[in-house]
Amino acid sequence: MKRLTKSYDKKLAGVCAGISEYFNPELDPILVRIGFVVLGVFNPLMLVVYIILAIVMPEPETAR
Repeated sequence: MKRLTKSYDKKLAGVCAGISEYFNPELDPILVRIGFVVLGVFNPLMLVVYIILAIVMPEPETAR
């Protein structure tokens, strides 16, 4: 079963790359990162969501 985990392809915490890998492995993580930044500019609650995901999402090696 597929689990939502952080990614090894980290820029900050690995959250956006993990989301990208979970929904579509061929989706470029940069698009998800840009989406988080754009949504964060218009809705600061997205920054809180990112921080919560960074804390809650398991590391990739612990998910196996």
